[in-house]
Amino acid sequence: MKKTFFFAKLALVPTLILGIPIVHAAFIGTEETSAATALTITTSSLPAATQLQPYAAPGLTATGGVAPYSWSVTTAAATLPEGMTIDSASGIISSASVGGQGGYQFQVQVTDAAATTATALFTINVAGNNAHAGCSIFPANNIFHQRVDSLPVDNSPAAPIPAVYQPSTIKPFFGNDASPYPNGIPFIQVPAGQAPVSMTWLLYGDESDPSPYPFPANTPIEGSANAGADTDRHGLVLQTAGGGQPCKLYETWQAIYNGDTTWSASNGAMWDLSSNNLRPFGWTSGDAAGLPIMPLTVNYDEVAAGKVGHPIRFTLNHMLNYIVWPARHAAGTGSCSSATGTIPIQTLISQSAPPASCTFSGPSGQIYRLKANVDTSVCKNFPQASTILTSMKQYGIILADNGSSGGLIGTPDSRWNNNDLACLRNFTLAQFEPVNVSSLQVSANSGATNVAATLPAAPTNLKISGDH
Repeated sequence: MKKTFFFAKLALVPTLILGIPIVHAAFIGTEETSAATALTITTSSLPAATQLQPYAAPGLTATGGVAPYSWSVTTAAATLPEGMTIDSASGIISSASVGGQGGYQFQVQVTDAAATTATALFTINVAGNNAHAGCSIFPANNIFHQRVDSLPVDNSPAAPIPAVYQPSTIKPFFGNDASPYPNGIPFIQVPAGQAPVSMTWLLYGDESDPSPYPFPANTPIEGSANAGADTDRHGLVLQTAGGGQPCKLYETWQAIYNGDTTWSASNGAMWDLSSNNLRPFGWTSGDAAGLPIMPLTVNYDEVAAGKVGHPIRFTLNHMLNYIVWPARHAAGTGSCSSATGTIPIQTLISQSAPPASCTFSGPSGQIYRLKANVDTSVCKNFPQASTILTSMKQYGIILADNGSSGGLIGTPDSRWNNNDLACLRNFTLAQFEPVNVSSLQVSANSGATNVAATLPAAPTNLKISGDH
């Protein structure tokens, strides 16, 4: 902003008095202008948020430049948590219902009346809502609810984690960080009455459950809405029961919101959570194994409650190109043979009648457990890591997709303690053994087992919005 100052200047002015030139002094006012103050964003931080709750931050502030100001969010980093918008005049960031989970780092830009701009990075940390909206995640006798610590080792040549990957450490691909995107695969809960919208399948439409899906505009996307089109961009929606319909789970891969209530994605899958039904055999899902994602990710609330009662999704750089129950699809490498010849790839292989030999190992759907004799005391002072380690001994980890070897998948959440989770990196895949779950199987085409289990209680300390 310009400031004006007046200075007194002495001038010599000639005058004629009685014809005699006389010089006298006069003071003349002059005006000078200082340079404009630099345009600067002065807000230093923004308050935290909670998924499915309203949000309103104080208006952003700036100094310098030429008023008025206009505010926007650039595409230089991540973007605002899904469901949030910024008011261009006031700089207020708000939402009627926050969709995102985890940490979002984004760049705000202010533009003044002279078209000068200034930018600053901000982070909004979002606590997840993982209460499952009262839904049971599959029936109690589902394979995903069964402990595997007393089952036999799977001695099939197809089963072991490949030797080349065994030195890989466990890597928690989830946490509280914004780097600049949320770390993990998020999901959102919607009510039974959520309006279904059109979905366009871009790649695997022939292996997708049909449109429409109940995807709201604030559905969180893995990597945020600014994630590259060639990344996984998973979008997961849990719909509550109502109107005669059970709880359902909808999952997409490479999802893109089109801005007009409709969505596009490479594929889509739906699960009736009251049923043990699996995908049609040979169909993919958001995972290469054709498995559901959300029920197999670890979330903060179950860890805080002291128990993770399901196998946790993990990845290897390459899987074996075969399937074991309960997976439905394969995308890998290698081949296996029986006594009579080569077994066709991408087919189901039996744990009770295994192949005679394989050129690689680690089939999609294989469950591995942390060996009982592995000492986990190094993490005794890290409660989040300790709870997950106990789960990996009791319920195991399940091979779901190709990716970084040892990548353990969870939901992003501001309540995770990354220093605590880092203790998991003390363990390697060599400390895991494959589990033979064939004694539990009722049918290769069902997730049901011959065991009845008690489902873990859903967290009760979370609020659920009934309208999004």
